[in-house]
Amino acid sequence: MNPGKIQFAESEGTYVLKLIGEVRLTLCSNLENFLQIMLEEPDFRSVIVDLSEAQTIDSTSLGLLAKLSIMARRQVNQRPVLISPRPDITRILMSMGFEHIFVIAEEAGSPGSEFREIECEQACEDTTHAQVLDAHRVLMSLSENNARAFSDLVKQLERCRQHGVAHR
Repeated sequence: MNPGKIQFAESEGTYVLKLIGEVRLTLCSNLENFLQIMLEEPDFRSVIVDLSEAQTIDSTSLGLLAKLSIMARRQVNQRPVLISPRPDITRILMSMGFEHIFVIAEEAGSPGSEFREIECEQACEDTTHAQVLDAHRVLMSLSENNARAFSDLVKQLERCRQHGVAHR
């Protein structure tokens, strides 16, 4: 497998995020930081998430993308576009209810500018734990099926967080 990386391009307030290889938890902290900066840009108009070079994507990353969609929609009142030409990844997206929060397309257009890579550094354990918990809560909010699928995991993560805080 191909280790994951994130690239971005921007043109006239439209951002294109390209997620490449294994899109996993290890990318989430840096991706979330970038998303916060992007959404705070005064010229932010829209975002396109390109999964055309993604080989796999985990549930934490999916939760972060769902959060991005919700936040972008609040800010600019439109659903972001998600490019997903791989049937296996598209099936996962649809099973999570992403068709309700993204416009899903099979082909990507040209971003109009060069991609730059987002540097990915390892986040601390507490930050990672909080992001995993938050991402799965967001996924749970998308549908009853997601709520059932992730409720045990979220409860366990909440217990671990309480236990960790109590014993520090």
